[in-house]
Amino acid sequence: MNNQWKIYGILVFVMLIWGANLPMLKYLIAEVSPVTLTAFRIFTAGVTVFLILWKMKMIRKPSKQEWKYIAIGSLTNVVIHHYFLNIGLSVTSGTHGALILGTGPMLTAIAGAFILRYFPSLIQWLGLVLGIIGVSLSVVGGGDLGGSAIGDFFVFLAILAQVMSYMVISKAARTLDPRLLTAYMLVIGSFILMIISFIQEPGAIVQFTEVDPVFWLIFFASAILGTAVGHMLYNYSIGQAGATKSAIFMNLNTIFSLVFSAIFLNEVLGWNHLASLIFIIAGVILGSGAAEDLWKKHKKKKAAA
Repeated sequence: MNNQWKIYGILVFVMLIWGANLPMLKYLIAEVSPVTLTAFRIFTAGVTVFLILWKMKMIRKPSKQEWKYIAIGSLTNVVIHHYFLNIGLSVTSGTHGALILGTGPMLTAIAGAFILRYFPSLIQWLGLVLGIIGVSLSVVGGGDLGGSAIGDFFVFLAILAQVMSYMVISKAARTLDPRLLTAYMLVIGSFILMIISFIQEPGAIVQFTEVDPVFWLIFFASAILGTAVGHMLYNYSIGQAGATKSAIFMNLNTIFSLVFSAIFLNEVLGWNHLASLIFIIAGVILGSGAAEDLWKKHKKKKAAA
């Protein structure tokens, strides 16, 4: 039980980091080409994770089966997810993008039921629905609902690829530590993204020589904290708590992103964001199984009294 609550704490911390990462990414993308930026940011993150694991003496050569998981994870979690997310968000509205990304926990639960044979309880399904309502309230109340059908499709492909990667991470975690899996995925995926960036954004690397020193401060903060530490801890949590329970916490990312955007980008928060916060927190408590864990603990204490 204590380990379970430790994982819940780690997941909240990860969402806090990812929420702070959003305004950083908005600044970085305004300065340099997105695919090239993503490739170098993820490469930096991958090297960072390897250095951390080297210090922890956790690096080893994967088996043939584990290499298959690494290859699929690199393609889905890093290449396809980030590439189509960049393209999709560039041609659809932020509102549409956030709404589609908000379906991630529900899609993870459905995929987990079919692929991993993990079936959430009715209370957890209720939590997932509350989470979608919370995300919807947060982004729809923001105003612009305009979007592009092709852009929406690309964002959906991005979240679908990410969901599939969580299934792979869950299976790989049986023999390969998810933190080591993360390191291999990030480095391999970043090399593929670099090749794509050289084809799609030729000469974009020159932009990195023209940026302010502040850019590099934000770049390394985003790469090391947002990507390296964030993904390493999140994938570790998938290995401990499962893909479905971990995914429900992703809705907190919406709230933290809004708060940090309000602080650093002067974006305005409204009544809908407060309502969203209530629904999302309720969704996380129910969807993660925390409510059921507390109820079981209460019943045990009552029975022992």
